[in-house]
Amino acid sequence: MIAEIIAIGSEMLTPFRQDTNSLYLTEGLNNLGVSVAFKTIIGDNLAQLTAAVRTAISRADIVLFSGGLGPTEDDLTREAVAAALNLELHRDNDIVTDLYKRYAARKLVMPPNNAKQADVLAGATVLPNPNGSAPGQYLDTVVDGHRKILILLPGPPNELKPLFDNQAKPLLAATLPPRHLARRQLRMPLIPESQVDARTAPIYQQYSDIETTILAAPGEIQLHFITAKPTLAEAQARVDELTSRIEAEMQEDVYSSHGESLEEVVLLMLGLRHLTLSAAESCTGGLLSQRLTAIAGSSRYFLGGAVVYSDALKTSFADVPADLIATHGPVSAEVARALAEGIRTRTGSSLGISITGIAGPTPGTGPDAEKPIGLVYVALSDGHDTQVKQLNLFGDRERIRWWASQHALELIRRTLL
Repeated sequence: MIAEIIAIGSEMLTPFRQDTNSLYLTEGLNNLGVSVAFKTIIGDNLAQLTAAVRTAISRADIVLFSGGLGPTEDDLTREAVAAALNLELHRDNDIVTDLYKRYAARKLVMPPNNAKQADVLAGATVLPNPNGSAPGQYLDTVVDGHRKILILLPGPPNELKPLFDNQAKPLLAATLPPRHLARRQLRMPLIPESQVDARTAPIYQQYSDIETTILAAPGEIQLHFITAKPTLAEAQARVDELTSRIEAEMQEDVYSSHGESLEEVVLLMLGLRHLTLSAAESCTGGLLSQRLTAIAGSSRYFLGGAVVYSDALKTSFADVPADLIATHGPVSAEVARALAEGIRTRTGSSLGISITGIAGPTPGTGPDAEKPIGLVYVALSDGHDTQVKQLNLFGDRERIRWWASQHALELIRRTLL
């Protein structure tokens, strides 16, 4: 069975408010073995919302609505669903009474328009809302010979989440066939999406029961696998089988098979080899260090380092000779090498990593004036050998900095392999 989630509210069609409820609902549905095929955001317009409801019930088995159940004129979810299904709305006197009691307990007079929240779709089950005034509704019906389940939920997350978990979800679980979802994720850094697909498509296309998604993330490609089976063991075995075959094809290009980040994997590899790391960063301004120290327990393997943005600090913090900088420029293979070796020596770490480059948007100065934006050097020293990698990155400042840190982490990982 597939589901559609419709978020209602004109405010979510502006740059100032996001629909976050759909993420929570998607996870809950997935845990029941239901895949979400569509997500829609509709403004507070009755005609448009009614049309969206008709479209949703034509293509999905389960439709969840978030928002539009309040007392105001622009709360139109109940009316739109009723119009789309040609159902009557009746006012539930028990809900009206509860609303009056709710206001009386607060020594307030209930405005007449609040009674609108007691309008219930014919045949629907009322889902009481202990955290708000608008109850939800659960409708299990037949449309054109096909079973459809529609669930109306209030918009505020503190109301929607417990109402969905404690009432709507158990109703769904009791009526749906047992299905369990299993997921796996493979992550590959610094490799083109087209290359990944060319090598893996002949494999994953053999698994029509597994949904495969290729996602291009900053500095990496991710393969997501998901399938639903009657038992969790069966579903997990199926995605594990596909994952193993993809790993065999991509080999060392895969750095993570359970969703770990590249910095997590690097720290794990350092720990397994009882090694420590330090960093000297120029154009990344500490981004590499931030990524590493965001991982709990990183202090055991990442000693620290320095942000050596100025030429003077390259010399005083990482012992880079001033004449080397003057001759070759701070953005050079020679300076990158000296930074990696210097920071390793100064901190006493097993490995020293360095990054120096021109992140833009303005070009370099002095000896680097003729060098292009995006020129970056990454170096790694282990006390015996120092590798230097030249990068020619493109994009804005943020992209260049991120990719530089990604290349640095990948250089460490490949070396530790």
